[in-house]
Amino acid sequence: MPQTYTFASWNVNGLRAVLKKDPSFIQIAQELDVDILALQETKLQEGQVDIDLAGYHQTWSYAERKGYSGTAVFSRQEPLRVLHADALLPYAGENEAAVLVAQAATEGRVCALEFDKFWFVDVYTPNAQNELARIDVRMAWDDAYRGFLNALERETGKPVVTCGDFNVAHEEIDLKNPKSNRGNAGFSDEERGKFTELLNAGFTDTWRAANPTSRASTAGGAIALMPARTTPAGASTTSW
Repeated sequence: MPQTYTFASWNVNGLRAVLKKDPSFIQIAQELDVDILALQETKLQEGQVDIDLAGYHQTWSYAERKGYSGTAVFSRQEPLRVLHADALLPYAGENEAAVLVAQAATEGRVCALEFDKFWFVDVYTPNAQNELARIDVRMAWDDAYRGFLNALERETGKPVVTCGDFNVAHEEIDLKNPKSNRGNAGFSDEERGKFTELLNAGFTDTWRAANPTSRASTAGGAIALMPARTTPAGASTTSW
């Protein structure tokens, strides 16, 4: 029989702060009780926290800049192999695009875990920032990230699951106030177009596929791929 896996994605916006809250991070993770828990914006460096989550292996990616970005994955299975954002560099092209992706690759934005049957890739996509000040980085990153994901499947023959904070609302239905946010970071035509290219490369927006008419409740301009839910313990996560 096919094996079923459960995943959850959570932008913690500073894990050290979350660890001080009640309920605790451990309580929330235990409540979610998923096979893989992906975190974004951990905002810490190696050695700054010590988390004992029984039954899970931990994978971390740290930004060189202190208190910035960062991703982590807690998985019940130990990964066969782990890659980080520097693995995107061969797919960044040349000249300016390569420089821009190399810059973003120092920010702890990817944890890619290989398992027996699939790849699981957690990403915190660069924000285009106010007035799209970082849109050039974002465009170069999206192209390199798409190439990286396709290469994982092509070279290993394993399907790829990617989740995290993609910092984009793809369609108007994915945003609470699409008209007032049109052109803002996370809802610019450029970013939406790159997400379309990701879907055209063979990936499926699984939440939208299962909920084709549900409108997002997110009010902001730059959001994660899928609308969030709030657990009884108070964590805002996406699960599927």
